[in-house]
Amino acid sequence: MNRRTLAAVFPVTVPVLMGYLAIGMAFGLMLQSIGYGALWALLMSVVIYAGSGQYLGVSLLAVGAPLHQVAFLTLMVNFRHLVYGLSMLEKFRGMGLRKLYMMFSLTDETYALLSSAKAPEGVDEHDFFFLVALLDHSYWILGSVIGAALGAALGFDTTGVDFAMTALFLVIAVGQWRSAGGHIPALLGGAATLASLLLVGAENMLLPALAIIVIALTLLRPRLEGKQERKEEAPCP
Repeated sequence: MNRRTLAAVFPVTVPVLMGYLAIGMAFGLMLQSIGYGALWALLMSVVIYAGSGQYLGVSLLAVGAPLHQVAFLTLMVNFRHLVYGLSMLEKFRGMGLRKLYMMFSLTDETYALLSSAKAPEGVDEHDFFFLVALLDHSYWILGSVIGAALGAALGFDTTGVDFAMTALFLVIAVGQWRSAGGHIPALLGGAATLASLLLVGAENMLLPALAIIVIALTLLRPRLEGKQERKEEAPCP
């Protein structure tokens, strides 16, 4: 990797930088509020690196949840990451051992960037992907450590700070909606989520919604890819 790659990647990751500093600090503040300091924030952000999972972890640590409950709830909350990894296998082909880190680092926001951002001419695509993931991870680590340190030094009321993650995801989702060539996958995802919510309730909706989305997109894939190819081949006015 070189400065040219960094110059190409950094502007792409600036929205995540701003968001991850905020929600990482929120996580650090929440962790500090239950008695775990900056070192624990650093360790969790390096090893776990799953925003919603780490927010959940604060609640589980606070009540002393048993290990089997921690494992099950973490799987449920982060099950979507399995789908993320499977959908990116082709993009990560040829990355060698870096592919393992790429699959580990697929948060919602990194996945959104890798799905839409393209390496500029003269920049190796695999280096571009890897640096996007690495910078996003470093932003999260930095934010969580700063939050825990500030919480220890100053003390904060952490009520409501967990909404910061939802806000960041909405900002990125709006940006993708505006830049996307078609909205069928997004509308399908919204419809599947709403249907699951109404049918099985908020506590059990995640897995049915993901199953519906995966099956529907698999069936619609030829049509969606054909539509995209026709759009790319159409002459410019």
